[in-house]
Amino acid sequence: MRQQDRPPTLEQIEIARWTASLGAVTAEALAHRTGVSVRSARGKLIAAERRKLVSRVRPFAGRPSLFTITTAGLRACDARGIKRCEVSDKNANHLIMCAAAAAALERCYPHHRLVGELELRRDEREQGRPLACARLGASQGVKSGLHCPDLVLWPRSSEGGLPVAVEVELTTKAHRRLAGICRAWARCRVVAGVLYFAPPDVERALLRTVAEVRASEQVVVMPLDSLLGAPRAGGE
Repeated sequence: MRQQDRPPTLEQIEIARWTASLGAVTAEALAHRTGVSVRSARGKLIAAERRKLVSRVRPFAGRPSLFTITTAGLRACDARGIKRCEVSDKNANHLIMCAAAAAALERCYPHHRLVGELELRRDEREQGRPLACARLGASQGVKSGLHCPDLVLWPRSSEGGLPVAVEVELTTKAHRRLAGICRAWARCRVVAGVLYFAPPDVERALLRTVAEVRASEQVVVMPLDSLLGAPRAGGE
């Protein structure tokens, strides 16, 4: 049997499942998540790419390649209802940092199950109610609807408990929009709290807004480096 005709391994299915949940992953993030070298993680992703489970794109020179799920990958990991992620110049850096944050959070919180925005949106569509999203109000300077976090940490304990929403904020939003989102999180009752991770300039704006709308009991702002550590030199 040719290699491409063999069933995917359990490891490849897990890589596909993680990729489907987050939308896109990098070799660096997979290496952090699994405790292997970046070279080894890249090899695993390339092997999954050869099996048509993921596809690769590199929007920026000097930055990591992004691997996204394919239709075959969705079938292989039984990720029904999850939509595929489209990578562009506008969202590539955010996807890279979300994958890095996801890997770091899984290492920091082994007693929680981490899911990405795409998996959360699928679950909320199926259940017909917000599970970890905040309801926005049109009167708050933003359009009404739901605001979804980038990542969610769900307790694995049989006792359950509310999830923690995680936002990776790389750029400063318009003040009215940011204030509206923070107010929505402040009154959200489907999450235990919200963790914002941001670089220094964005962190300062977030702290001011959180204080202004009195959301500090629900929203915690942390330096991005506290989660990711020192950035790796170079790209791939």
